[in-house]
Amino acid sequence: MGALLAVFLFLNQGRCQNLYNHYDDGKVKVIKGTVQQDVVVARDGSGDFIYLADAIEALRVYLPHPVTVMIRPGIYVEKVEIPATLTNVTFKGAGADQTIIRYDDYAGKAKIGTFDSYTLKVSGSSLRFEDLTIENSAGPVGQAVALHADGDRLVFENCRFIGNQDTMFAAGEGSRQYFRNCYIEGTTDFIFGGATAVFDHCIIHSKKDSFITAASTPKHVKYGYVFKNCQLTSEHEVKKVYLGRPWRPYAKTVFVNCEMGDHIVPRGWHNWGNPENEKTAFYAELNSNGPGAEQDQRVAWSVQLDGQHSTAYSLDEIFKRVEERSDGELQWYK
Repeated sequence: MGALLAVFLFLNQGRCQNLYNHYDDGKVKVIKGTVQQDVVVARDGSGDFIYLADAIEALRVYLPHPVTVMIRPGIYVEKVEIPATLTNVTFKGAGADQTIIRYDDYAGKAKIGTFDSYTLKVSGSSLRFEDLTIENSAGPVGQAVALHADGDRLVFENCRFIGNQDTMFAAGEGSRQYFRNCYIEGTTDFIFGGATAVFDHCIIHSKKDSFITAASTPKHVKYGYVFKNCQLTSEHEVKKVYLGRPWRPYAKTVFVNCEMGDHIVPRGWHNWGNPENEKTAFYAELNSNGPGAEQDQRVAWSVQLDGQHSTAYSLDEIFKRVEERSDGELQWYK
């Protein structure tokens, strides 16, 4: 193939065909912001795009109808950003073990800080991600984010998030995020930020004696991180893991019907060295089970909920917005 591959726009057909770009610069020039059909990304050149970043750049902003970006098997070594202007898209891989988005930035590399060390940043809303892996491959070098998500109405299903410290930045004031059947691994504070996020039937895997969550929930936000029906697992040598510590004073984190391994310390929660956080943070559990569910040994400032609180932690309650129910319920997470 030559350096310049043919660009074929719509051709009055139902989808784009052969929307290739320069191999050498990875930038879409001719079709930027014009595509509003389903597209395919493939590393071997068999799809519409070779680079995921190019497919994103080509899509029309504020799409008026749903579009799917199919990502064929391969390792995509890319640093990808989905802007706030991109909505109504499903990014679907070929399986979490086959479609892998990987990059190796970390805080302290050149002028990179924690918040721009991401592999994938998602600022758009009404987006879905299915059957893929998002990985920061920098290794145990400090803060290195795999997913930085701050858009609203985000769904991640059957995905893996691979990293060490700060693997997942689930952030954004007013952001709502739903993770279902996902695998998330890390060392320290590997799920952190201020979003309202539900982790449903996920595996939360600790690779080091440290902390799982570091929520920074805003004071006026009712729900922070909610883990429902999750499994908390660890590497064999890991023996001392806290459920969370408050990155900001009003952190909110709740575990509902979760199975906890013996790596979870009996005290459960940590105040980040500041007793004042014990007055403001909301840390709670409902029906925790397993060897790490030492309810009678938890810190006194945490809460053990009972069955009558279960409806308060339904998806409808956690994610509801008054304005979305004026003309019927918008169940974007279903």
